[in-house]
Amino acid sequence: MSRSTILLLCVFAMMALAEARVRHYKWDVKYEFKSPDCYKKLAITINGKTPGPAVLAQQGDTVVVEVTNGLVTENLAIHWHGIRQIGTPWSDGTGGVTQCPILPGDTFTYRFVVDRPGTYLYHAHYGMQREAGLYGSIRVLMPDGVVEPFAYDYDKSIILSDWYHQSTYEQTSGLSSIPIVWVGEPQSLLIQGKGKFDCSKLAPPSSDPSACNVTSPECSTYVQTVVPGKTYRLRISSLTALSALSFQIEGHNMTIVEADGHYVEPIVVQNLFIYSGETYSVLIKIDQEPSRNYWITTNIVGRNATTPPGLAILNYYPNHPKRVPPTDPPTGPIWNDVAPRLAQSLAIKAHQGYIHTPPPKSDRVIVFLNTQNKIDGYVRWSMNNMSLTLPNTPYLIALKENLHHVFDQRPLPDRLHDFADYDIYHVANNTNATSSNAVYRLKFNTTVDIILQNANTLNANNSETHPWHLHGHDFWVLGYGTGKFDIDNDPKKYNLANPIMKNTVAVHPDGWTALRFIADNPGAWLFHCHIEAHFYMGMGVVFEEGVEMVGKLPLEIMGCGETKGFKGP
Repeated sequence: MSRSTILLLCVFAMMALAEARVRHYKWDVKYEFKSPDCYKKLAITINGKTPGPAVLAQQGDTVVVEVTNGLVTENLAIHWHGIRQIGTPWSDGTGGVTQCPILPGDTFTYRFVVDRPGTYLYHAHYGMQREAGLYGSIRVLMPDGVVEPFAYDYDKSIILSDWYHQSTYEQTSGLSSIPIVWVGEPQSLLIQGKGKFDCSKLAPPSSDPSACNVTSPECSTYVQTVVPGKTYRLRISSLTALSALSFQIEGHNMTIVEADGHYVEPIVVQNLFIYSGETYSVLIKIDQEPSRNYWITTNIVGRNATTPPGLAILNYYPNHPKRVPPTDPPTGPIWNDVAPRLAQSLAIKAHQGYIHTPPPKSDRVIVFLNTQNKIDGYVRWSMNNMSLTLPNTPYLIALKENLHHVFDQRPLPDRLHDFADYDIYHVANNTNATSSNAVYRLKFNTTVDIILQNANTLNANNSETHPWHLHGHDFWVLGYGTGKFDIDNDPKKYNLANPIMKNTVAVHPDGWTALRFIADNPGAWLFHCHIEAHFYMGMGVVFEEGVEMVGKLPLEIMGCGETKGFKGP
């Protein structure tokens, strides 16, 4: 990046700060009966809606969200996915890591600055509440007068999700049982909170006609109306509990221009592969035959799922929005064809003129072997044979207040001692692992490489896709590969010239993904698989960096574990 470009960006940043505003939101969170796929069940709503209201702001604004927990019998925490929380680590919204959860009836105020433009998310981060419907979008716009490296006429957001008819209580109970009762495949895929379940498949059929009602307006097909001749920016996000997805618009190419808040070199695709926690912006030109409407579809990939595709309509104005397209919905890609998914991952590069060059080398390399294990008969997920369990006292508070006794102080391994000999293609001879609530302590402002290595699960010939999300940071994606990571040779192939920066990335079946980040944000930060059940089963780690530099912790985040008396009477 040239000196003049850097100076120009600094001027824009100062302009943004000078014009920064405070955006206030007041949310009431509670359970309500909803029918997003026509089947009526309890969902977690914000001000009566799921998905919740969009958070809209400009770069440099302060966002203030006053959250009242009306769930009656459940705690609550809300994470601001992709917002780095620089200077406000206590607002990250991660129960057990950065705050005590919000108790039923209590009100908690999140306050943070959105320092970068882009497409982000928010969602519940306590237990498995996200999949009950508590999620929404965050759209951070450029300051007035600042242009982006692409042009469009309209800006729209679409959230993709999967939907279960079981409650999170039933699912967590099954995951915590011997033998395990797996959550199974979702009943529906939702596009902007709307899907369509086949009510005839209810077993046994319900005597209550309202239990599954295909005429409910809550499950009417989602419609995106467009004007012929215009260009649309669609901000596509995934907040699935389990599923990796493909997304396509019948008859229309999509040009990827942004990923996780960073501009990318434009890539034209017909299928957008997207994993839980990822966000993309795509441009579509409304240039097809204008006398008809077109299908928008999403399909599960990476799993041999029985879940039907999610369907929506691209409505060419002035056609009637409920006019069904005259063609069949396009079929999705082959579910177990990894090659095109890996190809998309490899193709995404930083946009010229917006490249943030990574440090040429790292100070520390941590190789995480993702494995499925058993601990005392329970099925768990582990990193380097350690399965994460969160302590009763959140890490940020324990570290800042020197409560050393509330979690394991022993250092964790940067790699398994027998990693070089580990066979990633077969079920391990010894599948036992250990529960741990220890943390990885990172020296402040050092550069850290993370290698995510996938391996076979407890089932023969099975390796799964895992989307990994890092709180508090963006990271450079240096490379992907198939097979076993070669610590001597694979780093020589890293892309150090124009790697994309992201906050969520996939590690593909029987493969590896290499990341680099700078530990320059004081706090305690979760790094975990974004599949709800996998994280619940221990698939994550916590990084500590520069906690001594964190400001005075607000009393509002305390009240659990060893901090029960910190708030005072």
